[in-house]
Amino acid sequence: MADTILDSVTSAVPEAALHPYYPLGVAIPGYVAKSLSTIEILGIFTGTILSILVPTWQYIRHTRKDISRGEMLTALWFVLCGCIHLGLEGYFAFYHQDLATRSTVLAQLWKEYSLSDSRYLTADPFVVCMETITAVFWGPLSFLCAWFIVADHPLRHVLQSIISLGQLYGDVLYYGICTFDLVFLGIEYSRPERAYFWGYYMLMNAFWIVIPIYLIYQSARETKNAFVQAKQATKTKQAK
Repeated sequence: MADTILDSVTSAVPEAALHPYYPLGVAIPGYVAKSLSTIEILGIFTGTILSILVPTWQYIRHTRKDISRGEMLTALWFVLCGCIHLGLEGYFAFYHQDLATRSTVLAQLWKEYSLSDSRYLTADPFVVCMETITAVFWGPLSFLCAWFIVADHPLRHVLQSIISLGQLYGDVLYYGICTFDLVFLGIEYSRPERAYFWGYYMLMNAFWIVIPIYLIYQSARETKNAFVQAKQATKTKQAK
């Protein structure tokens, strides 16, 4: 799809800036077009995620046979977050300066996603800072939180709240700054095709809005219940 788009914009964009990204003509030094198709990239991404989550699901089920469905899904969510934050976003954070020149699978995946947000190929300062923080902190901590869930560790909800709030905050800023640039500066980073804006930019990032909100609520509820029970136990002990 991107190759077809590139052909359609060659007549409108100066030769030195031939690429399919918005805003048209934005400078992407050393840009090398991706060689993998959209289907191939999405297939590799999906296959890699499944190859990690399916064995993890089997391991958790074998390790903790009494784990509920909800706890299993939450643990798998944090494993997924750890893989994406540390692996995918960590790659971007490390190679952001020359990402556009690279042709590795991860670089091509970012080139595919950048059709919805070209800031990833121009080393935008906000995006670089946000993704670096996400990779360094929320990546490793997500794996730790998944282990806390499986082990039923008492610090699970503390860590879950911290990670989820960090994810939510970063995603809100991500949407907010991009929206500000569009509304007040008239800068569009996404191509106009609905698949890119609504599919990649809106839908894929929305998971890190909706799910963290629910997990923060869940942890707040569990923390409240723990304090209520502790106070009741203290009152009962004092009454004796």
